[in-house]
Amino acid sequence: MSSANGKRKSVKCVVWDLDNTLWEGVLIEGDSVQPRPGVADVIKGLDQRGILQSIASKNNHDDALACLQQFRLAEYFLYPQINWNSKAASIQTIATKLNLSPAAFAFVDDQEFEREEVRFSHPDVLCLDSSNIDRMLELPELMPRFITDDSRLRRQLYLTEQVRLQDEDSFAGSRAEFLESLAMEFTISEAREDDLKRAEELTVRTNQLNSTAYTYSFNQLRHFINSPRHQLLICELTDKYGSYGKIGLGLVEMQEDYWTIKLLLMSCRVVSRGVGSALLTHIVRLANEANVRLRAEYVPNDRNRIMQITYKFAAFAEVERNPNLVVFERPPTVKAEYPSYIRVNVLEPLAGVRN
Repeated sequence: MSSANGKRKSVKCVVWDLDNTLWEGVLIEGDSVQPRPGVADVIKGLDQRGILQSIASKNNHDDALACLQQFRLAEYFLYPQINWNSKAASIQTIATKLNLSPAAFAFVDDQEFEREEVRFSHPDVLCLDSSNIDRMLELPELMPRFITDDSRLRRQLYLTEQVRLQDEDSFAGSRAEFLESLAMEFTISEAREDDLKRAEELTVRTNQLNSTAYTYSFNQLRHFINSPRHQLLICELTDKYGSYGKIGLGLVEMQEDYWTIKLLLMSCRVVSRGVGSALLTHIVRLANEANVRLRAEYVPNDRNRIMQITYKFAAFAEVERNPNLVVFERPPTVKAEYPSYIRVNVLEPLAGVRN
């Protein structure tokens, strides 16, 4: 049981077939289906690791969902696609709803035809034969390096986000009024030792809202929190529905005459909340207080263009470019304001600039 290309990758979502995969038997043929032995333990184990799960099954929706509820497994699956569409189309729908790339998915099915059809449409999906379900938890692709508090709560965080999106769809006012109604609080603090597992996880998992796509190990991040030439900032977001968890990270390298933002990232779960600029504004204000120029590194790729836009809206302009790196700089005379719909809390010792 291994990936098609033999390379290890990090799986963020496992998509399950139902008939003769998650359960024994074929529901539409009238079989009295029962969960496969051990499958509930695998589902719960993946959930504890922070790996999201969904369904792609050709079945009657209501009947299949009733079975999942009877087996007390329905709660583990986000945006289940139980219909007569192709499995590849269902995976794309799930990926879109979760705001993830299909490359971060694994797909479990008993039929080689279905797995091949998914591979053809999504070559980077890890396709797994259901005959090896009992070994799934041993796969390195399904073993996160760390399991954090945010990992354990990941499914619940996505379920809460579903409620937010449903309320947004039915909200009668403007988008600005909806954001104001969320009563968002954005807390910025200097990362500590017990934040580093989550900080590493953020650098590994975040692609769209990551200015450089750099990944940093626990030990590298530990070096930064102890370095007088660096600030490692971590952010948490809450609103009237609850917490989004720790969703943002910023790494600033401090030279005598200028500072450089080496990394700026936000979890993809907050892409629609407009909070990325809040952390950037805080860093701008710190640089202004220190009376230094502020630069930012940006490594363009096929997914993170929104970060380039974020810098440009914050008055950063390009000053250097080579094939692999763009450097922006911001005039210190331009005023930096937090978004009006977010309450920003800056925890000590960040009230002053570190020497």
